Amino acid sequence: MAVEFFQDKHIQYIKSLDTKQDELEYWLSEHLRLGGVYWGVSALYLMHAKDELPRDEMIKFVKSCQHSNGGFGPHPGHDPHLLYTLYAIQVLFIQDALSEIDKDLVTKYVVSLQDQETGAVRGDLTGDEIDTRFVYSALLVLAILGTLDQLKIDKAVEFIDRCKNYDGGYGLVPGAESHSGQIFTALAALSIAERLDLVDRDLLSWWLCERQTPSGGLNGRPEKLPDVCYSWWVLSSLSILGRLDWIDKSKLQEFILQAQDDEQGGIADRKGDMVDVFHTFFGLAGLSLMGYENLEPINPVYALPERLATKIKKCSEY
Repeated sequence: MAVEFFQDKHIQYIKSLDTKQDELEYWLSEHLRLGGVYWGVSALYLMHAKDELPRDEMIKFVKSCQHSNGGFGPHPGHDPHLLYTLYAIQVLFIQDALSEIDKDLVTKYVVSLQDQETGAVRGDLTGDEIDTRFVYSALLVLAILGTLDQLKIDKAVEFIDRCKNYDGGYGLVPGAESHSGQIFTALAALSIAERLDLVDRDLLSWWLCERQTPSGGLNGRPEKLPDVCYSWWVLSSLSILGRLDWIDKSKLQEFILQAQDDEQGGIADRKGDMVDVFHTFFGLAGLSLMGYENLEPINPVYALPERLATKIKKCSEY
C-alpha cells in the first residue's frame, strides 16, 4: 500500500517554526537560523506555497545578518561565514530581492576567501577551515550574482580535482575519504565551472548507487545508516551524471515518505525520529528529483527550483 504524502501538514509545519520563540530550542538553534530560512522557503516553493511566509519580514531578517565586509552570519550579531552568505543569496534570489543588497560588496567578500595559489576557499576570514563545500558555495554565490568571472575558476577546479579519490569519489580536502555530501559539492562545482570532463562518471556512479541500503534509503558512506538528507546528496550527484535510473526510486520514495510525521507534518532523518526543517527540505528535494507528483522540479546543481535556476548565467557566457 502506497504511503500518503502529507503536503498540507508539511506546509503548516514550516509555517509554525517561527512561532516558537518562547521555546528554548528556538534560541539554542540561533546559529542555524539563516539556513533554516533557506530550507523552509525552498521547501515551500517545491510545494507551490512560497508565499505562505511573509516576504518583507524574510528579506529584512536576511539583510540584518549582513556585515560591513559583505558576508552574512547565521543570525544578527553572529560572525559572517561563506555558508550563510550562500543561504542569504539563495533566499534573496528566491524572493527576487537581490537588488536589496550591494552585490559588489558580497562578491568582494567571497573572492577574498579564495587562496590565490591553491584555489582552495576558506569558510571565513578568521579561520583555516577549507574544504570542497566552500569552493561550491563561492561558485554558486557568484554565479547567482553574475560575478563568477571575479573568481579564479581554473584554480578552484584544480583544488577539487586534487580531492578526487581512487574510488571516483571526492573528500573534504585532498586525501580525505569519499563522502556523498562532498561528492555533491565537488560535482556541482565542476558543473558550474563546466569541467565535468574531469569526473570518472562510471566509477563514481557505481559508488553512489551502492549507497542505497535494503531499506531503500541512501547513506553517506559504506556501512553507515541511511538518512533522508542523502536523498539529495546522492540523487543530485546521480542526476548531474545522468544516472538517476541507477537506483530503485520506488523504494527510496517509500523510505522518505515513511519518515514523515503524519500528525504535525515535517520529515525526519528516518522513520520514528523527530522531524526538522533540514530533513524536510532535503526529503522534498529528493522526491522532486525523482519527479514526484505535484512538486516543483528542483535543479540538481544549484539546489534551487528549476524555473529560477534557468536565470543563472553559465560560466561560458562570461
